[in-house]
Amino acid sequence: MNRIEWQHLPAATRAAVEKHTGAVTTAEIAPHGVMSRLACTLHTRAGRAFVKGTPHDDPQAWVYRHEARVTQTAPCAPRVLFEVDAGGWLLYGYEYIDGRYPDLAPGSDDLAALVHTLTVVSEVRWPEELRKKPLHSRWASFLPEEVPAELQGRGLAHTDMSPHNMLVTARGRVVLLDWALACPAPAWADTALTIPRLISAGHTPEQAEAVARQVPAYRAAEPAAVTLFARTLYAAWEDWERTRPMPHRAVLTAAARDWAAHREVVTTR
Repeated sequence: MNRIEWQHLPAATRAAVEKHTGAVTTAEIAPHGVMSRLACTLHTRAGRAFVKGTPHDDPQAWVYRHEARVTQTAPCAPRVLFEVDAGGWLLYGYEYIDGRYPDLAPGSDDLAALVHTLTVVSEVRWPEELRKKPLHSRWASFLPEEVPAELQGRGLAHTDMSPHNMLVTARGRVVLLDWALACPAPAWADTALTIPRLISAGHTPEQAEAVARQVPAYRAAEPAAVTLFARTLYAAWEDWERTRPMPHRAVLTAAARDWAAHREVVTTR
């Protein structure tokens, strides 16, 4: 998506934001992400804030409202600072997180912090006042008609476990960004979705699962349900790679395939 720069927003929009932040001295466009029409870090005398949003009449504007409401509930997430609806734009301000992307390679010191964050998130229930289709409905085309109960959990799940949606802070904790795709899912879903990310970072499927099993919710998951999850994830990602290709998808699809193949072996032993 082509990003708009801060200075090109309507004056009324910028003025409404500056009521919350103070005068903006500089603005940096976010280097990653594909959804937001505006995504930038604002520098002010009071500090920094991250602002994202879209034109008010964008059919996807509801996604930003949803994300802000989920983020207010989610642990290990930036605080929502403000909402602005002015000058034809809907914008949300978030706490600026000063950090770096994690290293997910085998032996990385960041893995323990990631396990801690996955554990904390796995213990949170989905806020039922927020209406969102659960993960198994998102994958309906790739699941059997009778979806096992183990895949119909009501935990809060981020579901987009890209390392670009994670920041390691100076205190060594992993913060999760961009909750736009959050939905109800099994408590262990985010941990399972992290496994292909670990594989693509150099882990074998066995090593990736050893990391995942440090999260109690994943360790307690029904093995057959995890295998079905892995098989379904691979089917979905393989389909999206063919029908909606993006540069990063081939590597992730290959990792999901390796994990699914590993799970088939595990469940037939």
